[in-house]
Amino acid sequence: MQSYSSLAALFEPASIAIIGATSDPANPGNIAVSNLLASGYKGKIFPVNGEGEEVLGFKSFSSVSDIPRFTDLAIICLSPAEVVRTVEMLAELPVHAVIVPTEGFGETGREGYMLEQRLAKISKNSGMAILGPNCLGLMNSSIFMNASLATDYITHGNIAFFSQSGALCNTALDWANSEGVGFSKFISLGNKAVLSEATMLRYLANDPDTKVIVGYCETLKDGQDFLRVAYDTTSKKPLILLRAGGTAAGARAASAHSGALTGSTDAYNAAFNQAGVLQATDIEDMFNLAHAFSCQPLPEGPNVAIVTNSGGPGILAADMCEKGTLNISRPSSATLEKMKDFLGPHAALYNPIDMIGDANAETYAKTIRAVIEDDVFDSVLVILTPAANILGEVEKVAADLLVAAETSTKPIVACFMGDPSVEKARKLLRDGGIPCYDFPESAVRSLDAMARCHRWQNKDWPIEVCFRRDIAKAKSIVANSRRVGMMELVELDAQHLASAYELPVPETVLARTSNQAAKAAKRIGYPVVLKVASPQISRKDDLGLVVTDLHTPQDLRRAFQQITARAARRRKDAYITGCLVQAMGPKDSHEVEISFRRDAQFGALIRFSLGGIHADMLGDVSSRLAPLALNDAQEMIREVTAYPVLRGARAGAAVNLGALEDILLMVSQMASDIPEIQEAEFSPIIAGPDGAVVANMRMTIG
Repeated sequence: MQSYSSLAALFEPASIAIIGATSDPANPGNIAVSNLLASGYKGKIFPVNGEGEEVLGFKSFSSVSDIPRFTDLAIICLSPAEVVRTVEMLAELPVHAVIVPTEGFGETGREGYMLEQRLAKISKNSGMAILGPNCLGLMNSSIFMNASLATDYITHGNIAFFSQSGALCNTALDWANSEGVGFSKFISLGNKAVLSEATMLRYLANDPDTKVIVGYCETLKDGQDFLRVAYDTTSKKPLILLRAGGTAAGARAASAHSGALTGSTDAYNAAFNQAGVLQATDIEDMFNLAHAFSCQPLPEGPNVAIVTNSGGPGILAADMCEKGTLNISRPSSATLEKMKDFLGPHAALYNPIDMIGDANAETYAKTIRAVIEDDVFDSVLVILTPAANILGEVEKVAADLLVAAETSTKPIVACFMGDPSVEKARKLLRDGGIPCYDFPESAVRSLDAMARCHRWQNKDWPIEVCFRRDIAKAKSIVANSRRVGMMELVELDAQHLASAYELPVPETVLARTSNQAAKAAKRIGYPVVLKVASPQISRKDDLGLVVTDLHTPQDLRRAFQQITARAARRRKDAYITGCLVQAMGPKDSHEVEISFRRDAQFGALIRFSLGGIHADMLGDVSSRLAPLALNDAQEMIREVTAYPVLRGARAGAAVNLGALEDILLMVSQMASDIPEIQEAEFSPIIAGPDGAVVANMRMTIG
């Protein structure tokens, strides 16, 4: 982890050495010096080159060691091999921070990867902050510093932006300059040999100049570290991320681009969800959200007022609210009476508030003021379409809206549709700090994200739950399995491991003959379940090797013969030890599935769904990363579309949700305690009104 002094040297250096700068205007070092001058950087600039030639009026040094008392930031514009040798020398001086724009490292193959690893090792040993390689650099508007190779410079603002992609940095600069949006910090991460998204968040979360943090990422090096830092960050300020590589094709492209492996999309979604990260759907959405958060307060609730002069866009906005988390609330009685005084008899007053086509600037101003003053509403969306009656007053509507916003504590966003008739009004609003969108869906999405951010920052602290378990026993079972070469635990072996975590399992007996099965069933009590016992067969249902609801010894013996014979035919490679006799699950029950699989970047990803087709065919699954808090377990159960089934929909039996929450938390503890378990599946879990039991389980040992 980088020290505060090294990050301070990176973001607020008193002096900067540009190593490899020459008098050639196309030279990267020359561009870096030029950018520092153009941005108004007030610190000292030291060009360094072996020839000693002057660079843009600055005397150059033949070596960094010749610069008196230099310890802050160096920008190295040399070949990859020369970069590594130079960083080794700078670490001995010592210099606290380095920016490496040079390409040809981990993104190019094995040789470049090894050079990149050497940079990481130097940083680890010295504490030096290294940004890059293969990056543009960074900008800090508070000290007028453009320490990058990007010729466009940022205007001062409160958005901090970081990106793994240099091209996206240039895109963000173009957007910001065209929209008049400013940045506090602007960072190109490149290959992230040392400084990653998590490092940036640690710094930016406490940066007084930053109100909202926005980022583009393809891969995260240490998912668990990112999860912890992001959680702390989002409790203080909004964090908006656009993640690429969510499809198979995108993952391949991301890996080729950065030279790093990508994790599963489910794991990323779970991580962002648990950490309170707002996910942008695309580049446009990322910029829209950034602008809204940068200039508007957060709403204190979900109730939005929609003011429009056209029914169609108002309906589209209402549809979008319904799809998200916003409420289309009815105005208060006082507001309704007030609006009846100045709106026509055909206006719709009950939200969306449709003033219809004869609305003018005066009715807009009065309606907007009325909904702002109404305590029912937490936010306001103003939609304008260029109807004939309003065309000459569009800019006046915008000006009046800015005046109303001056005294409002509620977020206000606008959607002025049409072009070019509303272009000047849009610019007026954006320059005045009110986001103005082309279409209502984008406006609603921004308000929805702001409402979700407010809920996140005001939520209760998560409740950590720890169940009693025997970790030593569990680890011993895993070690013994590995020692004998058994990489999959099924049935009784898996039950022994589960018993260390006190997972509820039905009484189960191994019977080697049908007579033994009948005796076991008599002791357990009918009805029972019969399933084949074999260390080589884990998915018994798929092969027809499970029979449920057996009520008599005759049925049991017949099923025993059928199951063992069928197993011998269908799995000739398997060793059949007999059958397992198992107590039936709770009455009036439903089948549920819980599983986990280790993600390379985030660790154990736990999944929950109803059994049968819900997970495999319908994809009705909720996911979280271990370890789970109580609220995580509660949310997982309630997120699946089939949740009403568990609550007794259509006169069915309601499931004991607390029992399912307990099993999720026990599984989470197991996943966190024993990293040797690569995969585990607990299916089916038989859940009913009186509790839940894990009827079958399998675990893969790595």
